[in-house]
Amino acid sequence: MRRVGSVVRIAQGLAVLRADESDNTGDTSDLQNNIGTIVLDDSLEEVGRVVDVFGPVSRPYLAVTPDDDVHVPALVGSTLYAR
Repeated sequence: MRRVGSVVRIAQGLAVLRADESDNTGDTSDLQNNIGTIVLDDSLEEVGRVVDVFGPVSRPYLAVTPDDDVHVPALVGSTLYAR
C-alpha cells in the first residue's frame, strides 16, 4: 500500500487529491497509469477509484469518484492510499 495524497476539496461530487511527491526528484509520472486504482482511507476502507490525473507534472491532482456509501465532505483533509 502506498500513500497517494490528501483530499484538498470536493468538486462536482469528486474528491480532489493533491498528490504526494514520491521522492526527492518529484517523479510522479507513475500516477498517470493509476486511473482506475482503488483508493483507501486510514482505516483501509475503500473510498473510491481514481478517474483523472491533472495539473502540474511535478505534483498533480487526482480526481476520485467516491463509492455510494462514502460521505464525501468528510474526506476533506484526509490522507488516502492506493493498494
